[in-house]
Amino acid sequence: MDILSGVSVDWLKALTWLSAIATGLMLGLWRPRRLHLAALGSVFVFLVTNAGAGIYVLNHVGDPRWSGKDEDRVGVPPLTDTPVVGRFLESLEAQLRGIADNVNDFVDFSAALPQAMEFFVAAGWALVISLPLALAALIVGYAEARRRKAEFLTYKLQVEELKRDLDDVKRRLASPDRGSPS
Repeated sequence: MDILSGVSVDWLKALTWLSAIATGLMLGLWRPRRLHLAALGSVFVFLVTNAGAGIYVLNHVGDPRWSGKDEDRVGVPPLTDTPVVGRFLESLEAQLRGIADNVNDFVDFSAALPQAMEFFVAAGWALVISLPLALAALIVGYAEARRRKAEFLTYKLQVEELKRDLDDVKRRLASPDRGSPS
């Protein structure tokens, strides 16, 4: 079952953008403090949907949405209808029909290839954009990890200081001269 069979090429292009924007918005609302990851995620979704759309176009080469025009198609004259020698020309007609089908397949492929290349080029640009975004996400993640590590170290030092204070209080409470007046 082909769920994209009723979708035009322009709508298919719009769907790639809509899916990327929807993903970015959902990720941004889900984790508002990590907008850099939302942007990176939406760029990756755009990359994947465009690559998928390009593959879809190449897998459905004969589709009328992007196939060649009818005047570009090659037909085979009916040789078997020829009087007297028609039945002897059946094999020649079959060979010509095979050649014409291959030529028509090539015409369909050459008509679908520019459509697919538009999607692949958009995916390539998304890949180019994703590299600096991924680098920025790594830098921000590294900075957040360093900040968390510094906070953890601060908390660890505070806990150790509180443990020393508690041990000191325990020692004073356990000392033998606790009951004597000072």
